[in-house]
Amino acid sequence: MPPDPLTAFLGTRDRLFGIGYRMLGSVAEAEDLVQETWMRWQRTDHRTVRDPAAYLVTTITRLAINEATSARARRETYPGPWLPEPVATGPDPALGAERAEALELAVLVLLERLGARERAAYVLREAFDYPYRRIAEILEVSEPNARQLVTRARAHLAEHRRAPADAATHRRLLDAFLAAARDGDVGRLEAVLTADAVYSADGGGVVSATLRPVSRRIPDFVAGIAGKLNAVAGVTWSVVTANGGPALLVTAPSGPLVLMTVEVTDDRIHRIHAVRNPSKLRAFA
Repeated sequence: MPPDPLTAFLGTRDRLFGIGYRMLGSVAEAEDLVQETWMRWQRTDHRTVRDPAAYLVTTITRLAINEATSARARRETYPGPWLPEPVATGPDPALGAERAEALELAVLVLLERLGARERAAYVLREAFDYPYRRIAEILEVSEPNARQLVTRARAHLAEHRRAPADAATHRRLLDAFLAAARDGDVGRLEAVLTADAVYSADGGGVVSATLRPVSRRIPDFVAGIAGKLNAVAGVTWSVVTANGGPALLVTAPSGPLVLMTVEVTDDRIHRIHAVRNPSKLRAFA
């Protein structure tokens, strides 16, 4: 006997959220899509649905494609760099997914540059291991076209992303970066950052943040930011788990001030993503 509609939805809900979040980089927008999927599921004649999970995944993916297109237009007027909203994956390591692919902030930033269908194909394949035949059905394209969409997405990520370091090296350098940044030690920062390191910050127009990526004198720049953060009474620096990996969190008694993730290659940090928009730090409050 097939499960009742509510049980079928709840059994798929985590996966639905995982798809929506990876497509949009926003917890609130992903939750809205899950809610819309539930409302459509309620209006469906469930006797005609042979595979409820497949139906629900198809529904939210198509909704996400439409929403991603309109979200891109909204983000063109965003004040400064737009970064995805980080999620705390310590309490929920899987984030509703069987695999951790397409979850890092660095990858989500690059996925934002793809067309909505390419992004959907990549997420379904890399994060959820769907076969190309099923991806083609969801996206209403041919199977060869589905393969091409995934191939193009992979090529884009490979072109714009350096080969990442292993997890142990990444954590070692993040710890070294935290210690150096917290102390405002320019010399130690120079030792862990590449000469062409880039710093991007998302303040959302709510808090002070650079309006474009910074690529000059990053050690001095980070030390200056650390000085301002340390001037806040009761501030603490710590490592948390965000988007499946370690991240640096600076918190004041009033709440989180910034969450930073780093990209590491060749035994150095070459990019820093700093989320400062308070509305994007609620998971770490």
